[in-house]
Amino acid sequence: MLPRHGIAAVTLSLLLVLAGCAAPADEPSLAGGGAGAVSDTSDIASPDANFSDPDGDPLGWEGGYWYNESIDVDQSDGLSDAELDAYVARSMARVEYLRHEEFTENVSVDVLSRAEYRQRSSNRSANQSANAEAFGEWNNQVWEALFVTGEGNDSQEAISGTQGSSVAGFYSPRDDAITIITNSPESPTIDNATLVHELTHALQDQHYDLTSEKYSAETQDGELAVDGAIEGDAKYVELRYASMCGGEWACVPSPTTEGGSSGSAGSVNYGIFLTIFQPYSDGPVYVHDVIERGGWEALDEMLRNPPVSTEQTIHSTDEEPVPIEYQSRATNGWSTFAEQGQGGSDTVGEASIFTMFWYQARTANADTVPVRSIAETESRYDTYNYDGVPSNGWANDRLFPYEKSTGGGEEYGYVWVTEWDTEGDAQEFRDAYLNILAAHDAVERGENTWVVEDGPFADAFRVRMDGTRVVVVNGPTVDAVNDIRSRN
Repeated sequence: MLPRHGIAAVTLSLLLVLAGCAAPADEPSLAGGGAGAVSDTSDIASPDANFSDPDGDPLGWEGGYWYNESIDVDQSDGLSDAELDAYVARSMARVEYLRHEEFTENVSVDVLSRAEYRQRSSNRSANQSANAEAFGEWNNQVWEALFVTGEGNDSQEAISGTQGSSVAGFYSPRDDAITIITNSPESPTIDNATLVHELTHALQDQHYDLTSEKYSAETQDGELAVDGAIEGDAKYVELRYASMCGGEWACVPSPTTEGGSSGSAGSVNYGIFLTIFQPYSDGPVYVHDVIERGGWEALDEMLRNPPVSTEQTIHSTDEEPVPIEYQSRATNGWSTFAEQGQGGSDTVGEASIFTMFWYQARTANADTVPVRSIAETESRYDTYNYDGVPSNGWANDRLFPYEKSTGGGEEYGYVWVTEWDTEGDAQEFRDAYLNILAAHDAVERGENTWVVEDGPFADAFRVRMDGTRVVVVNGPTVDAVNDIRSRN
């Protein structure tokens, strides 16, 4: 879950054209299910020939239904209350079968229209507190630093617009309930994948308590990393479920007219979407690797101690970020947002840095990463490839937004400190970053200093490499850059 950056734990259903090719509408075939514990069903109960109710509450049975039992549910005219109950109960049994974990209580499933969902999101934005407004100003600099939303754009509105178009459903740990977003609330239909995904979140919450602080983080990268575990687990179950449909299991067909995007893909910011989607893409691969190495007990341990960086979920590594110490040297009225993030800073991480390079290659023709590389995946559990040369070798980063009050209003800038495993990694990042500036017609105005004169990213930039560290300083003018961070 990513509450601090406005990105919730949800099912994203929008299929975007991201590399000249669309994300696949059909899930990859997972027949055979992998090796070892993944295909182990020794602890799953088996029904008798009449699907009689068992004694007790074994794995694979919930609410009167076995995981492989037929149900009389037809979504062509919407779901009745009785159909919804049967649909949810059998889906819970199937989640138990796939996840090797028992539901301890029933799960509430509610329906909300897409229009109402968008209205509620808008109301939350309109009722922002002063602190939330400060967060918005701070967070705008984070997304601007990533060249995803430019000056004059509200990053929170862009996030809400992207989610409003792509959210199919969500689970609320605080309410212990699933909400399905639909275009037809009077006669709702529910996609199998959405229901199974959100039921897995409910199962997680019952066993791990998703309201625990360890499932929240102070930085964007930390939140994405945690979601790599939480969303990765749910997406992994969803993919395995899809592989069983039409084969070993009969599944309830979903009407093709019920789509997450509702024809509003124009409101989607692809850079934000790709960032949000990273846990859903790399997470299942990461979860599969954990299970292959150590079985279901290893997955349980990982979920109790989730990863701390997207580097870990992208590369299935346990490498820890290196510490970055930072002391502000700002003068002439410039200051950090001390109450925001982690001591005023954010860590965007490898996934967001890759998104920056990919998004700028796609939108500005920057010479950073091949646009079509996003589709070059190797695992059957993967959707997009976040592994890029200029973002690999990430060791840590801290991004400090700055502000200054003037007679004409507020001015903003930032200092972005990045650390890399080797000097070669740092050089690759620096070169690709300078290629972004070149794509925006940056003019050199001094040693390591460039100015973008026009457009949504019009600003001054100082980009300096020192060993394995690359520091970017941004401000409205060259003088402001020097005030925000002196050269010494």
